Amino acid sequence: MNLSKPWNPIFRFFMLFLAGLALTACSPNQSFKNVDITGSKAFGTEFSLLDPDGKVRTLADFKGKAVVVFFGYTQCPDICPTTLTEMQQVMTLLGPQADKVQVLFVTVDPERDSADILKQYVPAFDSRFLGLRPADEAALEKVTKDFKIYYKKVPGTSPGSYTMDHTAGSYAFDPAGQLRLYIKHAQGPETLAQDLKELLK
Repeated sequence: MNLSKPWNPIFRFFMLFLAGLALTACSPNQSFKNVDITGSKAFGTEFSLLDPDGKVRTLADFKGKAVVVFFGYTQCPDICPTTLTEMQQVMTLLGPQADKVQVLFVTVDPERDSADILKQYVPAFDSRFLGLRPADEAALEKVTKDFKIYYKKVPGTSPGSYTMDHTAGSYAFDPAGQLRLYIKHAQGPETLAQDLKELLK
């Protein structure tokens, strides 16, 4: 299920909420195409997740880089590969500046997305991309609650064939570790590349 479709009530409510934040949290010296949530207290500003090697990662590990965080799962048929492919194109557009951007893919399906699977799947789009997973269900609930991420298991024809409905947008932090943008799904790599260049100034 694509939660980014405008007729989806969850998406519509979320975007109205973000639009309200944008009116009060905009940055006077920067102009973004995505939703500026600078200074908002409504979203998470930190996380503690495991990388494919079992190392605990926090936002501080990526200080000095613009960080894009996307929540999804490796068996996603549409939103996730589309987003990662778009981010791959963004990195190409950024040229040398791409080395100052860190893309993080956080799974909402740790039951199937093992460390080994994340280690193979995420860097297949770009070797600099990193997959992260929560240590347990409590950690998943915490990080998704902090970042206002909706996710729900949708049963399939067999126990292992379920899908996951989930929020389609992403978040961007600036190199100082400040949460700055809510990134709308499927807007084209040029738009996001422009915003990331602004964050890197």
